[in-house]
Amino acid sequence: MLAKLGSCLLLSIALLSPGPRTQAMKGVKCGGVLSAPSGNFSSPNFPRLYPYNTECSWLIVVAEGSSVLLTFHAFDLEYHDTCGFDFLEIYNGASGDRGNLLGRFCGRVPPPPFTSSWHVMSVVFHSDKHVASWGFSAGYQKDVCGGVLTGLSGVLTSPEYPNNYPNNAECRWVIQAAGPAAVKLVFVDFQVEGSEQCSYDYVAVLGGPGPARGHHYCGGTRPPTLVSLGHELQVVFKSDFNIGGRGFKAHYFSGECQEVYTAVRGNFSSPQYPSSYPNNIRCHWTVRLPPGYRVKVFFLDLDLEEPNSLTRACDFNHLAAFDGASEEAPLLGNWCGHHLPPPVTSSHNQLLLLLHTDRSSTGRGFSVAYIGVVPMNVSCSRTDFQILISTQALASLDRTNVYLGSRSCAAQEVGSNFRIQARFDTCGTESQRRNNTSVIVSVLYIDFSAAGQEDVHAYEVRCEPRRKEASVHLLSGSDWLGPYAATAEHLQEAPPRDEAEGLEGPMTMVAQDTSDIVFLGLCILAGILMVIAIVVLMLL
Repeated sequence: MLAKLGSCLLLSIALLSPGPRTQAMKGVKCGGVLSAPSGNFSSPNFPRLYPYNTECSWLIVVAEGSSVLLTFHAFDLEYHDTCGFDFLEIYNGASGDRGNLLGRFCGRVPPPPFTSSWHVMSVVFHSDKHVASWGFSAGYQKDVCGGVLTGLSGVLTSPEYPNNYPNNAECRWVIQAAGPAAVKLVFVDFQVEGSEQCSYDYVAVLGGPGPARGHHYCGGTRPPTLVSLGHELQVVFKSDFNIGGRGFKAHYFSGECQEVYTAVRGNFSSPQYPSSYPNNIRCHWTVRLPPGYRVKVFFLDLDLEEPNSLTRACDFNHLAAFDGASEEAPLLGNWCGHHLPPPVTSSHNQLLLLLHTDRSSTGRGFSVAYIGVVPMNVSCSRTDFQILISTQALASLDRTNVYLGSRSCAAQEVGSNFRIQARFDTCGTESQRRNNTSVIVSVLYIDFSAAGQEDVHAYEVRCEPRRKEASVHLLSGSDWLGPYAATAEHLQEAPPRDEAEGLEGPMTMVAQDTSDIVFLGLCILAGILMVIAIVVLMLL
């Protein structure tokens, strides 16, 4: 009876109280899994007012290898500057991972069309306990080309790739980076009908470098890696009425998922570090230093998904280093799990780090530090330093740009190497005590200055005369290298094989340390003289 009385009272209040809030209802079931190739869904009660205190979650799942295009037919949610009351969230994958969030929306301006970078997309609708509005209506389709891409990374393909694309297709993607970051586009496959001016089928990239800020590509040659001038890059694909091809596949990188570092030393880490990195991303970090440098990378932290228990390989989430600026360069290493890799060094002045994550299991990610080093061979005797640097490593420099202590101690060009041989009483060399050990210290300068811009880099060269052990150290210290601070200061690099061959000849010209030989000779001579003296005394 009490229950019936309560229901009657609630119904009476609903009928007698005017206004939109009376039309909103609580407890409406909503959300679910949408697995058809296409479909429509909307907020509860649409086109009437949605209920208060409602949370709906739709998971859109299409065929593996496909993508989802989400578009909005109508949109009207309570407005707030940060959409803190009623809102709609769109995820590039499962909604449980905040790293997959494509955007949060409210008000009356509908979200743009969104394309997922894989076959799953999530939509979450939330309303609070005040102010209801008309809600939204949306539709989705599988494998429809075009849309707005705002994820950290993703994949673009022509329709029906890798099968031939259809005739009379026209697709337009807008890739937007968060904040002021740039967008990078890397083509991994490309086969589009060719013509002299790409007037039939083509891929156009707008918003990148160049006088026209737009480039058309066709044929079978992959376009170069393209980086936007601003935070947006547009890609247009168009085919005519006949003759097709396999089409194209490209990866895009944006925001903190792609960076190019040109400073001689620096640090970077995975997205959201030390929080968990997002699922389903592919990120690029490129270190590009002046010619003559090698890139040395130190791993400060690593926490990725463990290797495949069957193959023991890093088949899921992994971090890879390439000896160059692209994934086609030689592989320096591929890591996963928690074990810190040893430092890696490039053979030239560029190095690429790639992070790939799958659709499950995330971790803390990684943190690295890098430094530019010049490959050199440093040794010492009890009296002097010997330094050899390949002229090929410093191809743009003259011998006077390489000097020890002061410019009066410039290198000599001997064969294919810059050579410095200096006694400890010259070239600004001084004796110091380090960790209760007597060491001889000087400073090696390499002058990269050009076009009126000063750019001189300094390395501290040390020698322990008793052991005749030499090492090269960062002049400004190495606290920024974290756990490697105590060991990473030794920057001497073994020259690459092709340079080592060039070092063999000049190495014979370096003065060898004869002090030990002289000392031994004197000892032997003294011993002989002593024996002779004893014999003479006995004869007398």
